[in-house]
This record gives sequence, C-alpha cells and structure tokens, in this order.
Amino acid sequence: MTDTHGDMEIEANIPLTEAAKRKAPEPKPKTLHFTSRNPPWTYLKLKIIPQPGNAPQPLDPLSARTYLSSALSQFLGLTGTAIPIDILKIENGSPSTTKYDVVWIRVPREDASAVVSAVSSWIGGGNNSAGSADVAWRVCAKGNFLGALIAGSGADLFVP
Repeated sequence: MTDTHGDMEIEANIPLTEAAKRKAPEPKPKTLHFTSRNPPWTYLKLKIIPQPGNAPQPLDPLSARTYLSSALSQFLGLTGTAIPIDILKIENGSPSTTKYDVVWIRVPREDASAVVSAVSSWIGGGNNSAGSADVAWRVCAKGNFLGALIAGSGADLFVP
C-alpha cells in the first residue's frame, strides 16, 4: 500500500520501528570455572614423631612401608593391609635439629579417611633392643591434588 501526498510517496508496509531499533550491548566475557569432582587419588603428607626419650632413627622406604602396614592392620585388620599405598617421597630430617622425617604417600580416594584414621591413631612399638624406637605418625596435610598440597591453593596460576 502506498500513499501519495503531493510529490512524496510513502511505503506503508515498512515498519517504523526498524530505524528506532538499538543494537544489544555486547555481553561481558564469562568466567570459566573448572571443577574436577572425582579425582582417583588422595595425597597425604605424614611426619614420623619419635616418642620422648627415644633417639630417632633415619627413615628408609622399607621402615616407612612397615610402619604404614602395621598401622593399617592394627586399625582395620586384613582389610587394612589390602589398601594400596604408594610412597612418593621420603624427606629425612637432620638428627641434630627437631626436624622429623616426612613421608609423602598416595592412596585411593575411597580409602583416604580409613588411612588417616589408622595412621593418626597408631603408635608403633619398636624393638628397642634392635635400636628402633617407639614412633607415631602425624598427618600434616591431606588433599586430592598433589600440586595444591605442596604449593598452596593454586589460585595464582589462573590470574591473567
């Protein structure tokens, strides 16, 4: 439909709102959140504490494995000895200072609470005639990601 007004012709089918439309503002970039819900492993940092009056012996992998197995079998029996434990690192402290030996281990996530309970409640009865002393474990740190456990939360990794 067209209307004629003098020399001017107007098209009536064109909506008048086209000229009045505004462009939508560009959306701000969204922050991307990443969550890993089911990591397969839990990492523990354990410190071995000798009982007062006993001289600490340097910790070796075989002694660490024996102490951990003893704690698990005392707390959970045969089921506890079936929990797989990977010893990742042993840091030996100097005997002249009060710095104790530290052990980093990896256990399956489902068994982590049982391992923490077993290890934190265990006091090993060493054979004092052979030179080993009564010792206990202290859980210093526990986490599902080794990097976060060692270096902190890791929040500074994603800062632009």
